[in-house]
Amino acid sequence: MNINYDERDPVSIKKYGEKLIGSTFTDVIREAEISYELKQETVEKVNKPGYKGGVGHLIEKYHFGYELNSNQEADFPEAGVELKVTPYEIGKRGGYSAGERLVISMISYEKPVEKDFYLSHLHNKLNLSLLIHYLRNRSLPRTAYPIDYVTLFSPPEEDMKIIEQDYEKIISKVKDGRAHELSEGDTMYLGACTKGSNAEKSTVPQKYYAQELKARKRAFCFKQSYMTHVLNKYVLKKIDTYESILNDTQDLEEQSFEDLIVDRINAHRGKTDEKLMKEFGLNSRSKRLWSSLAYRMLGVKSNNSAEEFEKANIEVKAIRIEENKSMRESISFPSISFKEFAYQEWEESDFFNDLSSKRYLFVVFKKKGDKYVLKGSQLWNISNEDLESARDGWMKIQEVVRQGIHLEKKHSKNGKTFSIENNFPEKSANRVIHIRPHASKRYYELGDGEIIGKDRKCGDELPDGRVMTKQSFWLNNTYILNQLDDDLKE
Repeated sequence: MNINYDERDPVSIKKYGEKLIGSTFTDVIREAEISYELKQETVEKVNKPGYKGGVGHLIEKYHFGYELNSNQEADFPEAGVELKVTPYEIGKRGGYSAGERLVISMISYEKPVEKDFYLSHLHNKLNLSLLIHYLRNRSLPRTAYPIDYVTLFSPPEEDMKIIEQDYEKIISKVKDGRAHELSEGDTMYLGACTKGSNAEKSTVPQKYYAQELKARKRAFCFKQSYMTHVLNKYVLKKIDTYESILNDTQDLEEQSFEDLIVDRINAHRGKTDEKLMKEFGLNSRSKRLWSSLAYRMLGVKSNNSAEEFEKANIEVKAIRIEENKSMRESISFPSISFKEFAYQEWEESDFFNDLSSKRYLFVVFKKKGDKYVLKGSQLWNISNEDLESARDGWMKIQEVVRQGIHLEKKHSKNGKTFSIENNFPEKSANRVIHIRPHASKRYYELGDGEIIGKDRKCGDELPDGRVMTKQSFWLNNTYILNQLDDDLKE
């Protein structure tokens, strides 16, 4: 291929990148000026099931003509452009989402961190990116994935302010010798994601700030939720239907975004749900009432979500505490696909990615007579220790699926009704998570050919071909209750 672009000009780099649109990674390899044998060898290597390398280096090496490197400066330093090759996926219902978080650069534990975000190498790498999106279709070999979009992207001012606050939050832990406490869920758009195959192999000393303590290798990354927003708004240019909580970036000059949203909710502490309903003009006492009240207190009129929450993977969770200080509801995650779940690695699983990066805005109401009184709010994400406990529960459940789930029909004493029991661990087996049905109706196709239920959409196929009611992971209500600040439970 004739490599011809101006390394000093972002527009020239983008136009040269656009030549990739409509190609597959196989095409990129075939057009490279290398031997036929090396082309065949490269395709075979990339398509192997255990291949851990990214496909992005194929574009770096064979299209733009430079070798993969770990330089702190941008890939095209004279233009200030960082090249990022990243997947997107199309959901079963047609929605578009980022395939993964976008890793930007490693977090160093060996050198002093730069206090000023705008002087950091990280800012150099994320200020202007050439995003090359390819469609990931897991039914195809990797090299058959099509390259569909090429976009120059720079975070807008309002995002950059929050990214700066995220950076300061991450480096403050590193400077305090607490890198072992870092979690991707600590922050909004910029995360500190783990790097390495597992915790044991990728744990290293914090040489500069805390030599005696070890921490997971981590990298600065844009969260998957933020990249989904970038894909839809700046690449696909879809209309943004979410309201914003921020009125102006000036809102962030004196306080962090996290403090801002908690303060907005807490300004209404002591009010009953009835009083809040009148204040915000809500009439229906549906299950969504309390979360709807939370959005109204934040200045958001719709009940779907807020733009900042979509970017940051923050979920508003209204929690109702009864007069006896108990909490009824557990917190659910999306239903799992048994066939995929059975062969997933923990840190590559959908559940890990969601749980480790998700934050919750708990808005707590305490029952008093026939009303609920707002106690306040709290931003929360799971700790590394509790994430490990969730991992233990996840692996025990996965082992049941791999060994084959026992489904047994149990009749009631009068013989008129029956239930289908399984051998998943009980809720009490793990203090953090459990698994139970996600669908509203039951559906089973048992090994003997018997079908129970009418709606096949409520079932999911097991690895052995049988079908059982869709299941999802849940955070235990007892665990969530213990995570609340003491003043919210009183």
